[in-house]
Amino acid sequence: MSESRMDRREFVRDAAVAAAGVAASTASLGAAKPKEAAPPVNRASILNYNPDMEYRKLGKTGLMVSAVCLGGHWKRVNTMVKGLFQGDGWLGADIKNSEFMKNRADVVTRCMEVGINYIDACTGAEVQTYSAALKGRRDKMYLGYSWYEHESRFGEWQNSVEKMMQGFDEGLKKCGLDYVDVWRITTQEQTGKGNTEKQVEVAMECLDRAKKQGKARFTGVSTHDRNWIATAVEKYPDQLQVICTPYTAGSKVLPQHSVFEAVKKCDVGIFGIKPFGGNSLFKSPDSDPNGANAEEDDRLSRMAIRYILCNPAITAPIPGLINIHQVDNMAKAVKERRELDEKEKAELELATQRMWANLPAGYGWLRNWEYV
Repeated sequence: MSESRMDRREFVRDAAVAAAGVAASTASLGAAKPKEAAPPVNRASILNYNPDMEYRKLGKTGLMVSAVCLGGHWKRVNTMVKGLFQGDGWLGADIKNSEFMKNRADVVTRCMEVGINYIDACTGAEVQTYSAALKGRRDKMYLGYSWYEHESRFGEWQNSVEKMMQGFDEGLKKCGLDYVDVWRITTQEQTGKGNTEKQVEVAMECLDRAKKQGKARFTGVSTHDRNWIATAVEKYPDQLQVICTPYTAGSKVLPQHSVFEAVKKCDVGIFGIKPFGGNSLFKSPDSDPNGANAEEDDRLSRMAIRYILCNPAITAPIPGLINIHQVDNMAKAVKERRELDEKEKAELELATQRMWANLPAGYGWLRNWEYV
């Protein structure tokens, strides 16, 4: 396969291989063993397979993805690359900075080495950066795509199929991509402030077109509106194969009327964003790997991932990672004992109480995700 192109034969072949490898919804491969032996997994169906990584089925897509994936955000990477952020914080990162590009390429390389096989990119800068980091090795990682500036949050794009498809096509061209593994359109963020019915229909039509044109293998959305998810996955089963939505270290499944009832019924793959509550779970303000709280924060992040993975409806949390140490720490979390013991539960509970109390400015809405 070339570094950026999958021809039609390969497209069909890989879809068939992925479908063949999903006899179990979770393939536990490593230290964390299921209580009952899982059916054999076709390792050929697992991209970038590593025996020390766990892989889970991404819903009806049939893709087997690593139990932790790479989120596109790099909110604290200025700790690693001083002076990188310009104006609007991490959204204003200078993506032409050679030190930054090396940092991203190194993180992607380490992800590949530990068996992480999916990147979720949701801004124009992220798509450009990770497409460049994957140059020459596109066949090692699945790429999730959203150029949110040209999607359902903004009137110029959200009300026109033609305009949104134009933005999608231009994004692919700018990044040297002929296709993406998942196009998951970024919708309006907060509960009660979602897109209109027309705008949702525009997005669904765009996802349909992208699949029919062979430019997106699978499709979905990113949303912070959990009340909408339950009805949407039933109304749009062909388009909503994947959902990116918050699920934190402090989130709990409602005993009744949980959004996950519909998610499981419709076999939707779920990527959990904001696993660390916008990083408010941690004591260190900047994720300094040499900071006084680094060891404790590493332990908290592993406990958070272990806790989240105990929810079988979550395919994988997708934390943003700023260095290879954090990649290694996430791989370590997957290998550790899954269930928290009583001491760990108490420690994580105290940390999540601090997390809820110290959410970053503009993140108060995340409290709506304490009970899901």
